Amino acid sequence: MTNGKLRWPKRALISVLLFSAVACVGWYYRKTLPDGAANYQTMVISRGELLQVVTASGQLDPVVKVEVGSQISGNIQKLNVDFNSPVKQGQVIAQLDPASYEANFIQAEGNLANARAALELAQLNAERSKVLQVGKLNPKAEYEKALADLHQAEANVKINEGTLKKARVDLDRCTINSPIDGMVISRNVSVGQTVAASLSAPTLFVIGNDLNKMQIEANVAEADIGMVEVGQDVDFTVDAFSGQTFHGKVTQVRNAPKADQNVVTYETIIGVSNSNLKLKPGMTANVSLIVARRDNVLKVPNAALRFRPPKSVQGVKAGTNRTDIAEASVPSENKSERPRKSGGAKPKKDKRKSERTVYVLRDGAPQPVKLKLGITDGRETELIEGLKEGDTVVSDMNEPKENTTMVSRLFTGLKK
Repeated sequence: MTNGKLRWPKRALISVLLFSAVACVGWYYRKTLPDGAANYQTMVISRGELLQVVTASGQLDPVVKVEVGSQISGNIQKLNVDFNSPVKQGQVIAQLDPASYEANFIQAEGNLANARAALELAQLNAERSKVLQVGKLNPKAEYEKALADLHQAEANVKINEGTLKKARVDLDRCTINSPIDGMVISRNVSVGQTVAASLSAPTLFVIGNDLNKMQIEANVAEADIGMVEVGQDVDFTVDAFSGQTFHGKVTQVRNAPKADQNVVTYETIIGVSNSNLKLKPGMTANVSLIVARRDNVLKVPNAALRFRPPKSVQGVKAGTNRTDIAEASVPSENKSERPRKSGGAKPKKDKRKSERTVYVLRDGAPQPVKLKLGITDGRETELIEGLKEGDTVVSDMNEPKENTTMVSRLFTGLKK
């Protein structure tokens, strides 16, 4: 019983000490952490180069790319080139089996010789009939038939000459030559493969004219095409060489529109130098067309242009308690900058788009400043007038929030 009586005072003493410690900690946090303090993030007005670009994507291709096909059918008898083989104009690059076409050519030659022999006979008959007709030794009908046979023989010779010429062309087409100087980009056939050209000419090779000079066919959206002009500089990247930027120039802006899923684009041709042959045909290029460039200009971050403080904290110093914010008002010299109420007159819509408002910290409170702006690269905008280099602008803030920590709740409960 004695031990039991001693335990209760000890427990009561420990409870009192714990209660006092929790109360002290709660009181400390309530006093040192202001409830709802506003914390502003600022950025500095800097100076440097600014580029306004139009982005697009396209595919790298040789300036001249020719698909070499076959107009006749047959088996591939010989291939003289392979992938990446350099070729010259007129060089034999493939040979089809010419056996059947040689037979057709010989047959056409025989038919032509036969037709010419028939023509000679018709000429002799016509001359003989003419002599007899002068002496009135044969009927006129016989003479007329001899002339008709002569004309028919002449026509038959022309027909066989055409047949022979076609057979010669088909025989020549068994030999496939390169139409341009360049390099074989693609080979689509192998030796022994049958080429069927009855319906359409199959593509046997793809030859690029000169891979030292290439072009990008970029599709530019209709909203940006008005800023694109011939001669503008272009920067682009490819996935094969990450971190490396290549350069080119706009050589042509085509007027033919392309519509894909209600998106209208215009093809823009960009000339590219590829002297080291690093760029390959078919690579996807991410293009940035430089439509405007400014050197050594003031730049304001776009995050500051988007920032708008809540009405409840405009003109209130950073670190002010939430209870004080409700009672605070904008200083008298800044009342003209306060937003209009919903019932007031609407602002004019004819203001220039280059005028924007940012907020700067003055005496710990965000104050509006109007700026005149120029071009933008999407992250920063050219600052023409309104602030100077080194000034800070507000880009973000932590909105005031009530302190709802466990200690604060406990302290409130203890007070009650």
